[in-house]
Amino acid sequence: MTGWSWTWIAWLAAFAAIEGAALARDARGDTLSEHVWKWFGIGRHDEPRPEVTGAVRLRRFALLAFLAWLSAHFLTGGAF
Repeated sequence: MTGWSWTWIAWLAAFAAIEGAALARDARGDTLSEHVWKWFGIGRHDEPRPEVTGAVRLRRFALLAFLAWLSAHFLTGGAF
């Protein structure tokens, strides 16, 4: 295992610790999902939908473009 492998493992462990603490705390607005919903103007299923502005649309497009690229990158072995 290289230093990079250990660094990625540490990053994943930090994420698990942060998300685990947020889930254990059971308060609104703590988890990554709740932050993503807030940042991208999604809103929770039990709340009214927030106003969708041009900035929200831009953030949504950037997220969609990034996830599309990341999926293609992983599935093609880095050809994209």
